[in-house]
Amino acid sequence: MSVAPKKALGQHFLVDENILGVIGRLGALESDDVVLEVGPGLGVLTRYLADHVRLVHAIEVDRSLEPALREALGERTNVAMRWGDALEVDMAALRPTPVKLVANLPYNIATPVVVESLEHADSLRRWCVMVQREVAERFFAEPRTKAYGAVSVLVQLAARKVGFHAVPPTVFRPRPRVESALVAFERAPIAPIGEVRAVVEAAFAHRRKTLANSLALAGFASRTRAEEALGSIGRSKKARAEELEPSEFVRLATFLL
Repeated sequence: MSVAPKKALGQHFLVDENILGVIGRLGALESDDVVLEVGPGLGVLTRYLADHVRLVHAIEVDRSLEPALREALGERTNVAMRWGDALEVDMAALRPTPVKLVANLPYNIATPVVVESLEHADSLRRWCVMVQREVAERFFAEPRTKAYGAVSVLVQLAARKVGFHAVPPTVFRPRPRVESALVAFERAPIAPIGEVRAVVEAAFAHRRKTLANSLALAGFASRTRAEEALGSIGRSKKARAEELEPSEFVRLATFLL
């Protein structure tokens, strides 16, 4: 069935089934798993998941894909479709509760889906997501690098990377103009990210500024208060957000909140 992808939804449909075995390995799929998939598209991955796990919760915003998905799934009965914006779905309320998120994430919502699922879907223990390669690298970027930012801190406070696999544009239709990657990670919480998220996002809001100035410009704390917080963790008042380790943001938040 021919379906035209919608650029506004960041749709790049997975069409090459050769990558499915890699996804299964990085997702560590087991027959009793309940899996959450965001953006099933044409159902290539959904069908594979349904054949390897107990149940798939599939969330899709584009209702026009329903005929193609039904055709792809055939007689399979272990896929629970939910139509709507994944960012508006209460992932914690899904029953039975999913333990893994495995998905070819639409480009325009990949980062917020990962952060929201780490923060709010406590039942999830493992992620295997297909995203733009630069986004995958940003998740686990090291401090003092260009890629390191708020999402790096939040992801690393909640998870540890367990796998990475570069993916060529040829596995998608239409072919994206950027490289993609599969990145797998497991929940390994250093701190609840909900308790530090506001501080982290304000700290990186003006990354060309010092951290203290960024917090002040974001309206989170006065520059004086922010400088005091930096001093409390042994950092210079001129430090920039990209210099701090993820764990230091926890200590910073403890002082400021």
